[in-house]
Amino acid sequence: MRWDALFEDMEAQLASERLLGLESEISERARVEMAGIDVSDRLRGAIGQKIDVTLRSGTQVSGTLSHVGSESLVLDEARHQWLVPVTAALTYQGLGRQVRAGQSRASQRLGLASALRMLARDRAELAVHLLEAAREERTMRGVIDRVGRDHFDLAVMLPGEVRRSGNVVSVATIPFQSLAALRSLRGQDL
Repeated sequence: MRWDALFEDMEAQLASERLLGLESEISERARVEMAGIDVSDRLRGAIGQKIDVTLRSGTQVSGTLSHVGSESLVLDEARHQWLVPVTAALTYQGLGRQVRAGQSRASQRLGLASALRMLARDRAELAVHLLEAAREERTMRGVIDRVGRDHFDLAVMLPGEVRRSGNVVSVATIPFQSLAALRSLRGQDL
């Protein structure tokens, strides 16, 4: 009888070691898998969910995540849409554990400049939130006139004015690196 107990104990220890080894392997595989996930994959997994984005300026933008591009994301609020360059985001809150794998090559080529060109084509009046040296934010209003590889020209106008040459107060050239976010209208005043 003592031999039976000894063998049962040895089998239990072996089973316990196998279970620990399996748990360890599962944990290691999960760590390796997580190491290959980009924040953009997590963002794509959160499309349709409400998230909060804290910008480098300290401003917090909240809304339903509707689009994730290679260099920017779009949040929908009740009155506005926000286009946020990924480089301007300090933190994201509300991302779940869902992951959606990478984009097609065509989508990857459509970066921030492509989004800005579409806004320029639509002649949309925007509030352009800029980062300043002291990590503060400054806002300019206007319409995007032209978009280069790493900058855009904003025709600055008084609020409510239509983009016509006589209504342009000045033209500001804005490097992408200075951009905190763009806020567009949804039939409301900026």
